[in-house]
Amino acid sequence: MTSAPSERTALIVVDVQPDFMPGGALACHEGDAIVASIDRVLHARRFAHVVATQDWHPAGHASFASTHAGQPPFATIALHGQPQTLWPDHCVQGTPGAALHPGIDWSAVDLILRKGTNPLVDSYSGFRENHGPHGTRPSTGLAGWLHERDVEEVVVCGLARDVCVLWTAQDAVALGFKAGLAWNLSRPVTPEHDAATRAALAKHGIAEITLDA
Repeated sequence: MTSAPSERTALIVVDVQPDFMPGGALACHEGDAIVASIDRVLHARRFAHVVATQDWHPAGHASFASTHAGQPPFATIALHGQPQTLWPDHCVQGTPGAALHPGIDWSAVDLILRKGTNPLVDSYSGFRENHGPHGTRPSTGLAGWLHERDVEEVVVCGLARDVCVLWTAQDAVALGFKAGLAWNLSRPVTPEHDAATRAALAKHGIAEITLDA
């Protein structure tokens, strides 16, 4: 994408936080490689609306392996009747690893949306929490915020491409937005998931794009 986006297009930068960088609590593959490029895109102010999501878990979150005795990180359990990956403790509220990455100037961001704050429910998507105790996926309010600004299309980037970025893009489509995933400005937990991610993009009609500053 080299032309200027429409006034009705928003950029969503997902979970670019130190805990997802190499050496962090839940490192994504080459997660640090996108930091400078995202900073340039924000500095260029090409988007009329920019949202940043921030994983912000309370200690003892239900998605943490340490919360479930005898369960190792990356095991899968049933939580509220749905499969839940158990993660290493990460992005705990108020810790340095939960901060927005200091290598990016966030002053161009219009909204910082903290997610994963419910201790009982994980929240991959910027739009909705994962399945909760009553089988619902509560809204974060992001869709309403975008609709109030006449946004029709979103471009999603950040971490991790195979989890929170993908879920955010899928929910965008489910909630009536056009969506594109900036492949060059995202990285996965593991590149072994890239084929499945691309298949999901095709299934949901999400464009795979390259985003340049």
